[in-house]
Amino acid sequence: MSRDRYVDFLRAWAIVLVVLGHWLITALVRGPDGRITAPELLATVPRTQWLTLAFQIMPLFFLAGGHAAGGSWSRHRAAGGTPAGWLGRRALRLLLPVGVYSGSVLLAVGVCAAAGVDPDTLALVGWAMAMQFWFLPVYLLLSALTPALYAAHLRWGPRVPLALGAAALAADTLVVTAHAPLVGLLDYVLVWGVAYQLGFCWRDGLLSRRRALPLAMAAGGGLAFAALVALGPFPVSLILVTGQHPSNTDPPSAAMLAWVVAQAGLALLAAPPVRRLLDRERVWRVVRPVGAASMTLYLWHMLPVLVAAAAFYLTGLAPEPVLGSAAWWGLRVPWLLVLGAVLAGVVTALRPLERGLGALYGRTAPDAGLRRAWPLWLGLALDVVALGRFAVQGFAPDGRFPVLPALGLVAGTALVVLPRWTAAERRERPRVTRAPDRV
Repeated sequence: MSRDRYVDFLRAWAIVLVVLGHWLITALVRGPDGRITAPELLATVPRTQWLTLAFQIMPLFFLAGGHAAGGSWSRHRAAGGTPAGWLGRRALRLLLPVGVYSGSVLLAVGVCAAAGVDPDTLALVGWAMAMQFWFLPVYLLLSALTPALYAAHLRWGPRVPLALGAAALAADTLVVTAHAPLVGLLDYVLVWGVAYQLGFCWRDGLLSRRRALPLAMAAGGGLAFAALVALGPFPVSLILVTGQHPSNTDPPSAAMLAWVVAQAGLALLAAPPVRRLLDRERVWRVVRPVGAASMTLYLWHMLPVLVAAAAFYLTGLAPEPVLGSAAWWGLRVPWLLVLGAVLAGVVTALRPLERGLGALYGRTAPDAGLRRAWPLWLGLALDVVALGRFAVQGFAPDGRFPVLPALGLVAGTALVVLPRWTAAERRERPRVTRAPDRV
């Protein structure tokens, strides 16, 4: 079955906008003592929160992820594969590049901490290098739930995302009114799960049979978002802003749920003309490399910010107009160009590593028919907790090396690979035959 170019385009588009959005709102200031700080643009200049409507594109990533996962799981199941085999292979494809990235950053943190780097500076850098990690534990959880979610989809169809949305609204009501943070954790799976489940429905044609349905989703979700912001308690920002309560992302709110529905509707409406455009080989040759490098772009895109900070801010070469002024916005153009050039170099330098990870995946991926699954589930649990800790606290909380999350990620990834190791050992172990007893 050929790949759906539009689904690949959505993932590439989402990654590009995430990268540009993070770069655009990153502000650096060099203090009189030479230390670099990063004031929060969305909090310092509140009117910039409207920009997040253009750059909060993660609903598309979960929508495309659900579409791809539904097809992948269907083919795997039809070929006789097990849920554990499918999940292990899918999780490892994510965990290998994450492990290399995390290991590289943690090594740098350890060296800097031992060298006596200022703890506040180290904590800021560690947070910047982990700010995108919130997505990873959520995606792993949804991947783990895919066999059950897809079975529910086959039985109830669009009623499943409706039920998930209703549960998300109930959980968010408790978060807003009763300040129940533990309940809010459910919304990470429920709200983003709606986008993921809509991907199943889209793949099976349940959302595109009538053009009126995507139009109703886009208009209804957009109007609901506007009403929740204008009349309800929710802010306009679709990215976390320090001190803002309630937030639309921590946890995902009712307003974010409305944005998910609106964005999914717009994606469905745009599908026919964009697919015709993607059928042109010249266009596809531009999109395909971005999609192929999407994980590298997502993980490593804040490294150019550190390079630029060292080259231009630590040296005092960068001009520093007032944050949010016309001059500051004017300097965003060369800022984005410099970061783009550095990231292109990083991606080029990492290509041999990507090929090596592909070969490593081929040697370590669990068998499609895996049944001895307890190490896999334990490993995924450790990975989800460790990645969640990194997402919240960064790679250097309070300027210290995060020992427990680092060990959790190493142990979790090893346990995901363990079923393949043990299976290989059983295949290679020589058989010992017992000589027949003499009469």
